[in-house]
Amino acid sequence: MPDFTRIDYLKDGNERQKKAYEILTKYHVLEKMKDYFPILAGTVPIEIDIKGSDLDLIFQVDLEYKQDFLDDLLFCQLISQDTEVEHSMVNGEECITLNCMLEGVPIEIFGQNKPTLQQNAYLHMVAEYKILQEKGEKFKQKIIDLKKQGIKTEPAFGMLLGLENPYEDLLKF
Repeated sequence: MPDFTRIDYLKDGNERQKKAYEILTKYHVLEKMKDYFPILAGTVPIEIDIKGSDLDLIFQVDLEYKQDFLDDLLFCQLISQDTEVEHSMVNGEECITLNCMLEGVPIEIFGQNKPTLQQNAYLHMVAEYKILQEKGEKFKQKIIDLKKQGIKTEPAFGMLLGLENPYEDLLKF
């Protein structure tokens, strides 16, 4: 399994992975944001992204110091002054989400006061990676086909695996 806490594996991947690597290294995003333990999660690292898929960057953010985090994102050129910050609750925990574009690539930034290695986005990605390795290329293509039909990633896995609650059930893998 690749070390998803680093992005080196992306430079030898598919075209979208190479583009993600190029953008993240060009802007030194992970280096500049290292205090927030950033991880690229989601579909791009495990090669089930489709056209228009965003780069999901997750961060550990103490929301008491949210403005420091936002200032650091601004410094990285990831967001602009007018970027809208969405506050929500995920599994009973407050989080912030921001969406932006960098060189034409959509990026979703997710911050939660929880170690990134324990956040559901990371845990889901690792479980999905393991399932994809076990089930093979045909299964992977079925996931991609479902995503092209507008079905989100976890529900797509749930449909093919017969999971009642894919968001919870994937955490058991």
